[in-house]
Amino acid sequence: MTDAQPQPQKLYIGGEWVEPAGGHYEVVNPADESVVGLAPEASRPQVEDAARAAAEAFEGWSRTKPEERAAILDRAADIMQREFEPWTELARAETGAPTGIARGMQVGVGVARFRRYARGALEPVEKGLPPQVTEAGPMGRASILGALEVRQPVGVVTCVTSYNNPWANPAGKVAPALAMGNTVVVKPAPQDPLSVFRMADALHEAGVPAGVVNVVNGQSVEVGEAAVDSPYVDMVSFTGSTGVGQRIAEVCGRTMKRQLMELGGKGAAIVFGDADLDAAVMGIGTTFSFYSGQICTAPTRVIAHRSVYDQLIEKLTGYLAFMKVGDPAAAGTVVGPVISAAHRDRVESYVELGKKEGARIAYGGERPVVGEDGKGFYVAPTLLVDCTNDMRVVREEIFGPVVVVVPFDGDEDEAVRLANDSDFGLLSYVWSGDSARAFRVARRLRAGGVGVNTIGRNMEAPFGGFKRSGVGRDVGSYALHAYSEIQSIVWTG
Repeated sequence: MTDAQPQPQKLYIGGEWVEPAGGHYEVVNPADESVVGLAPEASRPQVEDAARAAAEAFEGWSRTKPEERAAILDRAADIMQREFEPWTELARAETGAPTGIARGMQVGVGVARFRRYARGALEPVEKGLPPQVTEAGPMGRASILGALEVRQPVGVVTCVTSYNNPWANPAGKVAPALAMGNTVVVKPAPQDPLSVFRMADALHEAGVPAGVVNVVNGQSVEVGEAAVDSPYVDMVSFTGSTGVGQRIAEVCGRTMKRQLMELGGKGAAIVFGDADLDAAVMGIGTTFSFYSGQICTAPTRVIAHRSVYDQLIEKLTGYLAFMKVGDPAAAGTVVGPVISAAHRDRVESYVELGKKEGARIAYGGERPVVGEDGKGFYVAPTLLVDCTNDMRVVREEIFGPVVVVVPFDGDEDEAVRLANDSDFGLLSYVWSGDSARAFRVARRLRAGGVGVNTIGRNMEAPFGGFKRSGVGRDVGSYALHAYSEIQSIVWTG
């Protein structure tokens, strides 16, 4: 970032930029601990103002033509593309993500999702159902009943977003919600909210009507609570930890608010004896490089057949040796910092716990020093091996650049049993040279998605989790469905 004095960020409520009642706090660059900017601290009444503004705007926005909604989303994407470089720089500074990740997987994905849901606004929302012939009876004369399934917007959606990706994550909520005719209140993660306000800039310039989009922020738990429990809010879309998701679900249950929850993960990566080990290592290695392991879809829990166990560890260790930890802005950096000092300490405590539980550190385990002053929240990419399924490091989400490896000696039944022995079920992975077995095993895994010999994702495929990894599905047209209610209209002919 530049040496200019950071300008205090205002809230975005009812189409206006509003001074925060709680003042401002510093957003810190995880790479060097410098101040990126000053984020606003909203009060509960201001959050309520935002929810009220969204409720008042809903009637008009929900009745706009789909073409109008599509045009606004497309114009917003144009503006994001125009500001791509400075907004990439901001994303990198806020999150500590290396430049390539900030460009391609943060701002780039944000633009792509706005483009996708500009098209999505034009998808049909009505589907005719087969007519039903009814005999004469107590309900009336014989008749032929027609029926229509109609997707209607839910109403006001509170979007609570995660810190690991302040572009792709809110874009994946806001764009489909708006495309369906909903209005939104966005509550960014307090660690890196400034990028989300740039998204609001783009929508404001694109001509979104007042009140349709509102962005409130704060470090106080009260801000998030107000955004969830407001009587003006009809639905909550949340990405974050399972613990926070459970508390939000309890609040939503009181008034039967709709929910979309994308929560924690502990992705199992089964590696069979006939697997392409180089491909498996490349896939598992993304845990270290993508967001420094701060990604719920990462293959962090490797379940490797004994016949390839030693070779896999050797290849993973060699792969890690070439993963440069350093300043995200520097050329060649693969692994940047984690989001905060507190999170660094948490990840490191898990590594120490793993050692106490009997795991062996095959690589990493010591805090790296980056730069002459040693500032920044860096964690060494770490490989814990000789693990068992009862260890906490195997069972709990670490959310850092740490991979655990559990060996198995038996057949695919044992591999499936170990993979499914988890509270989580977001994404899992299977590597095998036998495609029939790989797909057979994939069908048996209790996970919302399974990658077969790949970590790639089809961005039209439904995304979400089993068990404590979430409720509901989004991505592609499934996101449009997630932000809609189904209405039946029946008539007689």
